[in-house]
Amino acid sequence: MVSGTVGTGTALGAVLVSLLAAPAQAAAPAATDGADTEQVAATAALAAPDDAGLRKVLRTALTQGAPGAMARIDDNGTVHRLTEGVADRASGRAISTNDRFRVGSVTKSFSAVVLLQLVDEGKLKLDHSVNSYLPGLLPDNGITVRHVLSHRSGLYDYTNDMFAHTVPGFEAVRNKVFSYRDLVKLSLKKPRTNAPGAAYSYSNTNFVVAGMLIEKLTGHSVGTEYQKRIFTPLNLTNTFYVHPSTTIPGTHAKGYLTPDEAGAALVDSTKQTASWAQSAGAIISTTHDLDTFFSALIRGKLMSGAQLTQMQKWTTVNSTTSYGLGLRRRTLSCGVSVYGHTGTVQGFYTYAFTSKDGKRSVSALANTSNNTNVLNTMYGTLESAFCGKSATKAATHGVAPLERNEDIAPGIARD
Repeated sequence: MVSGTVGTGTALGAVLVSLLAAPAQAAAPAATDGADTEQVAATAALAAPDDAGLRKVLRTALTQGAPGAMARIDDNGTVHRLTEGVADRASGRAISTNDRFRVGSVTKSFSAVVLLQLVDEGKLKLDHSVNSYLPGLLPDNGITVRHVLSHRSGLYDYTNDMFAHTVPGFEAVRNKVFSYRDLVKLSLKKPRTNAPGAAYSYSNTNFVVAGMLIEKLTGHSVGTEYQKRIFTPLNLTNTFYVHPSTTIPGTHAKGYLTPDEAGAALVDSTKQTASWAQSAGAIISTTHDLDTFFSALIRGKLMSGAQLTQMQKWTTVNSTTSYGLGLRRRTLSCGVSVYGHTGTVQGFYTYAFTSKDGKRSVSALANTSNNTNVLNTMYGTLESAFCGKSATKAATHGVAPLERNEDIAPGIARD
């Protein structure tokens, strides 16, 4: 089933609209790989979103194995909603942009925001050793908070081994509850990938450490801090952190995990503790709430201009991708850079990005995972949303780069 609607008005929610009426804080991003080459004028002149191209992307994802796919664009008050396929294979219910879903590693951006707010409050310094806050946790006092948030700590990603065999690995942890220290210990059983600060190497372990820092410095659970600092101020009423509960509250898309064996039946992976991920990947949200969050973030509504600048100090990942502090920058085929995060958790692929000025945001979901073709196809939602018709043909014909070092997709080669 396909739907496509465009509307205007209160799409971003009353709270965010009032925030956006205030003057934006100045926060020009600094960069370790050079300043943004994209000009502000280019952002102001973004091509109109290509709904037809976006619909084609979603349909392609279905032909490649996704039961359903959807995208929502919030474009400075105009909303585009497009859906294909089903949220639930058993009932046949059509997927909706109002459905809640597991956002996977998009959670990392929320965790980074909380820590950068703690920097603003004088409770944390980015260039201090993690061990100065969590004594004895890590084997090297040279690993700083900044290294952790930028994936330059060298800490091994424990999910490489945990999900080396996709479905058995998932079933082994589906109902398990880990402590943060349990997960760090799994990482430390393996050699580090690099010296602190020497290289970018994506690792969920980094944001497990981030969660430990949040809880140590605030005295509260990460869920409490997300709620107080982000969910409530932005009126994200469909965003939750329910760990260790296994259920997604309310109406939601089911997630379907693709087995490693070609032709094997999809596995309903919706119910799980997501305890293997926690502050690295356990948030539940909607396309509306993710659009609201990243728009507010990039406009400087969640932290000081100084900390937003720190968040946007980039490390090069590949020719199109850079990583800041819990934030990705993707440069599209039309030369426009967008800011946000990708997310993979069993049964769900998410892309959530916003423009440089935060005026146009897109969040897209396919309710499957461990399917490289679907993951790369869904990248085309960014091209259609931000580059318009001029880039859609390229985006849907395999030009989009293979995602690497992203989240926990075992079927994807890692650098």
